[in-house]
Amino acid sequence: MQVHQMISTHPSVRGSTNDVLIRAIEHMLECAQICQSCADACLAEDTVKDLRQCIRTDLDCADICATTARLAARRTGTNEQLIVEALRLCERACALCAEECEKHAKMHEHCRICAETCRACEAACREAGPSITAH
Repeated sequence: MQVHQMISTHPSVRGSTNDVLIRAIEHMLECAQICQSCADACLAEDTVKDLRQCIRTDLDCADICATTARLAARRTGTNEQLIVEALRLCERACALCAEECEKHAKMHEHCRICAETCRACEAACREAGPSITAH
């Protein structure tokens, strides 16, 4: 992705990037897409009725990841406290989504992929939180 390149050109950043946060943004954007795709795949399953909670957590996680990525990518002004809180929420949403998808992972490959992606995003958000106040 070109997130790093884009943020590094921002006049408020002037080359001083928070690489840990940028990696988290990249994870969030990927996770949002994967969760959206997993929800869509769940809707196509014959057992869709049994996947309602999975679909719900997928969609919630996708929305939270996308919103958090947008907040974290803004470099004009500061809103560090809100970004830290959004990262915590994203971390929690990813954990819940991963837990739900893991229940279906043996039966549905899309749920296995989604769970792995959510776990990676969860870890990236956890790591990025402390980096906010360091910059």
